[in-house]
Amino acid sequence: MTGPSVRRRPAAVVFVAAACLASTACAGAGPAAVAPTHPRPTLGAGPGTQTGYTVRAQPTAGSCHFRFEGADPLPDPACTPGAINPRVTQANIQSTICRPGWTATVRPPVSVTGPEKLGSARAYGYTGPLSIGEYDHLVPLELGGDPNDPSNLWLEPNDDPDATSTHNAKDVLENRLRHLVCSGRISLSGARSAIAADWVAAARRFGG
Repeated sequence: MTGPSVRRRPAAVVFVAAACLASTACAGAGPAAVAPTHPRPTLGAGPGTQTGYTVRAQPTAGSCHFRFEGADPLPDPACTPGAINPRVTQANIQSTICRPGWTATVRPPVSVTGPEKLGSARAYGYTGPLSIGEYDHLVPLELGGDPNDPSNLWLEPNDDPDATSTHNAKDVLENRLRHLVCSGRISLSGARSAIAADWVAAARRFGG
């Protein structure tokens, strides 16, 4: 597979382009409107693994805008630039991300991510079913993404119009990149940077 297949954008995804908020120039553009791109901030480090997670504040409602490449959604880099877990390094990947079951030991509980998911949906203007929209780590836990930094989490619309769960094409890429990192074929930092910058482009490059 050379990259995610291009499918029609799910009708449930509702968003407004920033350029259209104060103008009638986009009248009639409907769901094809796309928010303007922003320079991507440098990928930073979050607080890392915590012994106890608390609900974190999300961006202001309506302040974030999805971008799309075909049917595939990308987050707003101004809201979700990505953040790494500083406790995961190239030197310790065999005892962290490459160890089966490790992500379950650092994943925040639903009691924390549930309210955060609702806040992220409001920030992005997402009105589709929450049952198929994933509260996604942009830099995934499988690559040592920060578990609960708001800059690493977003409400990801499903790219499959027939979806019945949160599983999507980005999930496949995450597993592929973890395999490549753990087998020594690419570096941890390279995988993190690629998926944070543009996961759709990374899927074309690395497969999934």
